[in-house]
Amino acid sequence: MARGAALAALPVIHPPEAVPDAAAEEAGRRLFAGRCDFIAGAASDAALPPANLPEIAFAGRSNVGKSSLLNALTGRTALARVSHRPGRTQQLNFFDLEQRLALVDLPGYGFAEASKRDVERWTALIKRYLRGRASLRRTLLLIDARHGIKEPDRPVMALLDEAAVSYQAVLTKIDKVAPQALAACVAAVAAELAAHVAAHPVIHLTSAHDGIGIAALRAGVAALAAPKPAAVE
Repeated sequence: MARGAALAALPVIHPPEAVPDAAAEEAGRRLFAGRCDFIAGAASDAALPPANLPEIAFAGRSNVGKSSLLNALTGRTALARVSHRPGRTQQLNFFDLEQRLALVDLPGYGFAEASKRDVERWTALIKRYLRGRASLRRTLLLIDARHGIKEPDRPVMALLDEAAVSYQAVLTKIDKVAPQALAACVAAVAAELAAHVAAHPVIHLTSAHDGIGIAALRAGVAALAAPKPAAVE
């Protein structure tokens, strides 16, 4: 079996029994097919927009694929700017999804092609946001499937545990990993997350490039959205 076919045959969620049903996937498709508008870019606490919607934050190491995943989820090519240069995103970017959910693209942590002062500034802002944002429903912790959980991820996990903020692992770039290595990565991530009190037990496996796991992740995110506003008569 070719690698692409083998990857397509793998469950896109761990454990496999957590895979959403057709109705949940359709709800996710409908939500992400709607309007997704840029709200604000915040480089300081004062610039954070009002917390009027439940928020889903996308966090991860620099160059883990946050922008590519956001674009794949929303079916847009340039909602979030994709760059091969670590550190391109240097503020918290907020997007309004159908007036039901705010998607928050956080700057990457770890290595970045930016000044030490800038990295320290946005890292501190990320920590304050994750620790104190009352409207934050869940943080999606993006993990490169080629590498698994790395040392820069662990302080973020500890911070979220301490703040009792639910977070969920999303493996990215699974198209770049052989099936056997991917299975080993999933097992290692699941074992480490089991020791963390705020970690959600379900892990998503995704490829923004091939679209693998995108429908299931949309369904999971849609379950956290505010109810659809009643139609105005």
